[in-house]
Amino acid sequence: MATLVLGAAGAAIGGSIGGAILGVSAATIGGFIGSTIGSVVDSWIISSLAPTQRIEGARLDTLRITSATEGAVIPRLYGRMRMGGNIIWATDFREETKTTTQGGGKGGGGGKVKTTEYLYYASFAVALCEGSITGIGRIWADGKPMDLSGVTWRWYPGDETQTADPFITAKMGAASTPAYRGTAYVVFEELALSTYGNRLPQLSFEVFRPLVDPDTAEGLTRAVTMIPASGEFTYATQAIRKTDGGATVPENLNALADSTDMVEALDRLQAMAPAVESVSLVVAWFGDDLRAGSCKVRPGVEVSAKSTTPASWSVNGVSRANAFLVSRDDQDRPVYGGTPSDFAVVQAIQEMKARGLRVTFYPFILMDVPPGNSLPNPYSDNATEIGQPVFPWRGRITCSPAAGFAGTVDKTATAASQVAALFGAATPASFSVSGESVSWAGTPGDWGLRRMVLHYAHLCAAAGGVDAFLIGTEMPGLTTIRSGASTYPAVQAYRDLLADVRSILGSGTKIGYAADWSEYFGHQPGDGSGDVFFHLDPLWADPEIDFVGIDNYMPLSDWRDGFEHLDAAEGWPAIYDRAYLQANIAGGEGFDWFYASAADRSAQVRTAITDGAASKPWVFRYKDLRAWWSNPHYNRPGGVESGTPTAWAPQSKPIWFTELGCPAIDRGTNQPNVFFDPKSSESFTPHFSRGWRDDAIQRAYLEATYLWW
Repeated sequence: MATLVLGAAGAAIGGSIGGAILGVSAATIGGFIGSTIGSVVDSWIISSLAPTQRIEGARLDTLRITSATEGAVIPRLYGRMRMGGNIIWATDFREETKTTTQGGGKGGGGGKVKTTEYLYYASFAVALCEGSITGIGRIWADGKPMDLSGVTWRWYPGDETQTADPFITAKMGAASTPAYRGTAYVVFEELALSTYGNRLPQLSFEVFRPLVDPDTAEGLTRAVTMIPASGEFTYATQAIRKTDGGATVPENLNALADSTDMVEALDRLQAMAPAVESVSLVVAWFGDDLRAGSCKVRPGVEVSAKSTTPASWSVNGVSRANAFLVSRDDQDRPVYGGTPSDFAVVQAIQEMKARGLRVTFYPFILMDVPPGNSLPNPYSDNATEIGQPVFPWRGRITCSPAAGFAGTVDKTATAASQVAALFGAATPASFSVSGESVSWAGTPGDWGLRRMVLHYAHLCAAAGGVDAFLIGTEMPGLTTIRSGASTYPAVQAYRDLLADVRSILGSGTKIGYAADWSEYFGHQPGDGSGDVFFHLDPLWADPEIDFVGIDNYMPLSDWRDGFEHLDAAEGWPAIYDRAYLQANIAGGEGFDWFYASAADRSAQVRTAITDGAASKPWVFRYKDLRAWWSNPHYNRPGGVESGTPTAWAPQSKPIWFTELGCPAIDRGTNQPNVFFDPKSSESFTPHFSRGWRDDAIQRAYLEATYLWW
């Protein structure tokens, strides 16, 4: 109607004006303008008269949780388990409406659309099991990992002193709110249900309730070693993300979406082994050659270019682009994780100390000697064999050619120069320290052991200090090198390094060397000379060293198939028997007898450990820790005992087992020092193992050893 009226009015006005524009009369122009305005007015009128369209989302018929279970059994948990639960308290669902309006088309035309969305929130408590538990790990909702970011929740251990939940108390009143003592439970506040179809999801929980009895591994473990020693951001307590094609990918959020791997690892450690008091933090650099005179020890990375936020990788002032690049396998994957970034190491130390844990710092060398290498093998006559063993143990680093092979430089000045080359020339003053950052200020290209160890001494000090620090670990191939008949240059080099580390860390830190179990007690070269030297005694007796460190992987069994082998014939019932394993801690192989050859081992031809007229068989018993510790030590050059003892004073330093363990593999106690790693030349299964996984033997080993000592 407005279109007709205003169109006619416009024509009349135009006609009264008269004239024409480009041959079009004023009346026609006026009518067009009036009709256009009228069309807009008509649209407004029609829009105002049109009813509003209303759209409502799904709405629940009831806001009550209608299902309940009475008389349900409360589970009793041992160890770690994924389990469901029973709802023991809940409020009605809280309904929240959210209305949005979209109205009018272009120019105001069209009807309005009002959309009402119903949102629901639930507050409830879920009983899990009998208390006391020590932690909750992952949570699953409808079978999928639950994103707990933004979710308000908490758990109660189920002990006999827990108090009522404050949220439930606020809803129910203090007089009506039980504390559910003896029952572990979880409380959720205002959980948004839209993700789960406006219903309570099916929840399951990873629950920890360790065996804390005084004769169990969980109740006895006081210290653990934190590995893998590698992983560029593994030890960081803040989330690190990699920028990848515009997207960000978390580097250290693999266990939970809202907690870093380091934090989660410590949470689970303390949940499963609540008696733990100390952690050894292992951090690796990479060696690239078994020849001491040629080996460089450097921090490494997995890739040379990677953008990360909020922090970038850096170790000793070396950036990612300038770092050693670890080898890659045939599928182009790095064979090792990179060296943990310095900031991550600092964060790890501070996190552990904040939890009340003692920290031992453990510098470590991983050998990156890949397949197909063309390096001369020091363990060959005149070192003429090309190709060193792949990814070997650091304990194989030695002089070249090695002792026992034609052309060896052992017992010569050349051996001393090779040792000196490995250690390098770094001093405490070769570093620049700024806050929690330590960078290299020494001679470029010096990649010796001293640089690595002194760097971490400075970094530990910058982090606020550590309780203990190791200057080296498991280097028998190095410490047994001689530059003369009875001179061990690496031992003196470690003493010099010890003094420098002490000058950095001070008297408040315990400092030691972690010897291999085959290394700590002496050097008996087996070359027919009859030599017996307590070669590490100058180090053990040094006033700056606080303890004798031993990585203890001594065998505790000699078990075979069937029941006719010697140990079964003696009446021992099984390899898991605690009394049997303990009988071999200060007995059995390495104490009473040894196998002179592989053939003797197969046939169980045991040779007694004796010492003839000297009557000191403990000199040759690597298991006889008490006798070694309690007696003066006399070297025997050429097999003849010296008239004066070494510098070792009996019982002067405590013995620390800096590592202790057994692989979780069948008959692991037969040979605890080996491990299965297909990429490495050191990959072995224990003697007479059938190769399958066996968690029980690992537990039996730990419990037998802990209770013995």
